[in-house]
Amino acid sequence: MIRHSGGCHCGQVRFEVTAPKDLSVSECNCSICSKAGYLHLVVPADRFKLLSGRDVLKTYSFNTHTAKHLFCSVCGIKSFYVPRSHPDGFSVNARCIDSETIGELTVTPFDGREWEAQYPKGRGEYRQ
Repeated sequence: MIRHSGGCHCGQVRFEVTAPKDLSVSECNCSICSKAGYLHLVVPADRFKLLSGRDVLKTYSFNTHTAKHLFCSVCGIKSFYVPRSHPDGFSVNARCIDSETIGELTVTPFDGREWEAQYPKGRGEYRQ
């Protein structure tokens, strides 16, 4: 495990996440993820640290209102959020991690359009 850093486009929001150098991420086909081009690196809360930007973060939620989609109110980028599948953790957008710390990036498709079939118990397991 290593510490990766990243953030939004304008730099107001910065974070650190502890994860392997070689990342295995999911590409979800649900309406919000596919429109945003989000690549999910899901980690427990104790492996995520917000360094700056709490004051510029805004929250968007829909449907069950379990997921808390956090985005920078300055540039509009969602670099991380609290996912419905892991409400006690964070999903970090791998595209927002500073690339110099990433070795390989393996992307696996995820059928988020059929979310309930993927998570019949309402929660996912942490993979990394």
